[in-house]
Amino acid sequence: MTLTIGGISIPDSKLARDITELVRDTESPLLFHHSSRVYYFGALSGKRRGLNFDPELLYAGAMFHDMGLTHQHSSEHERFEVDGANAARDFLRSYGISQADIDTVWTAIALHTTPGIPQHMHPVVALVTAGVEMDVLGIDYHGFGDADREAVVHAHPRTPHFKENIIQTFYDGIKHKPETTFGNVKADVLADKEPHFHRGNFCSVIRNSAWVG
Repeated sequence: MTLTIGGISIPDSKLARDITELVRDTESPLLFHHSSRVYYFGALSGKRRGLNFDPELLYAGAMFHDMGLTHQHSSEHERFEVDGANAARDFLRSYGISQADIDTVWTAIALHTTPGIPQHMHPVVALVTAGVEMDVLGIDYHGFGDADREAVVHAHPRTPHFKENIIQTFYDGIKHKPETTFGNVKADVLADKEPHFHRGNFCSVIRNSAWVG
């Protein structure tokens, strides 16, 4: 029986069970529990917003979103987000999932580190990013009730020093292909033209988030 938090539970289906088994066997405990929290926070956010979404597709997107950081699924030249999206695509194809649904999950994973766009797209795309932003950056932290936050973290614990550990995990997963980290071109233009422009810093946001540890 899966845990229900705020009316949200992991889908009780063979597809979801097999996703859980694969991700648990492939990712580190840190990434597995992070991805599980992403599902719960994304689904809770969707419920609060009144969005209509398929829990299985959201679960697939949440659980595969960081698979590109693992050595089994890390390519030489693709962004880690694309590697994770491709891993999810291949897995879902083997279960006969429709191409339209596969495309939705692929897009959700590929865009989960691209702020400002996913929230305008399909609910699954929006909610994978919402879950990631909540768990890593603390975005909308106070939009979740204390009981729901505590229940999610109790079920899928945040390890001590999670913030530093997740930064290190990202670094370890991308350091061999720095060319794939080419960023937001608008920030490059502002940095070139505006002497007082200061870029936002992902690592600083993590460290200063509302989360403790």
